[in-house]
Amino acid sequence: MKNKLFSKSKKYRITQELLRNRALRNGVNLIAPETIFLSKDTLFGKKVTVEPYVVIGPKVKIGDNSHIKSFSYLEGTKIEKNVVIGPYARLREGNILKDNTKIGNFVETKKSKIGKNTKVNHLSYIGDAQIGKNSNIGAGTITCNYNGVKKFKTKISDNVFVGSNVSLVAPISINNKSVIGAGSVITKNVNKKTLAITRAPQIEIKNYKRKKK
Repeated sequence: MKNKLFSKSKKYRITQELLRNRALRNGVNLIAPETIFLSKDTLFGKKVTVEPYVVIGPKVKIGDNSHIKSFSYLEGTKIEKNVVIGPYARLREGNILKDNTKIGNFVETKKSKIGKNTKVNHLSYIGDAQIGKNSNIGAGTITCNYNGVKKFKTKISDNVFVGSNVSLVAPISINNKSVIGAGSVITKNVNKKTLAITRAPQIEIKNYKRKKK
């Protein structure tokens, strides 16, 4: 049993070394290549940089001038040109990232198409979504795509600004040039060029004394 495990481990190490060397020969900038793990079908464009501790699973295509930052995990994703991913990003299956998009730290995406020049910078979950170009998704935003039985779509159009800590309850459409206020839970479609905001009123109780144990 130990010999079989050792044999598999050795084979895997050899395969990874071959894949890394092939990528390096093709001009991919692998920083600390011994910490980077590739798949046999990984495709790289020109002038791609991959930082340490990145895992690239099956069916990933990375376009020209893209930059994958440390501690990111990618699978089943098509990445176009000039895209920045990570650090600490998780791209699950079924994503398309158009030119000049940014997927930042602690962002997870699944089955989502993200348009040109759109940013999802930090601490967000984007699943079963379609986002247009020139949009900004604020920190802590999530698409609530699953009701326990079915998955539903979130559609965000062009030039949309979504504030921080927003929940988008699918199915839902956010139309062009609209703004979603921070801290909102959005359950209805949002018209173009509008501000949508849902917040409970802030209450202050004067001279409040905390209970003592």
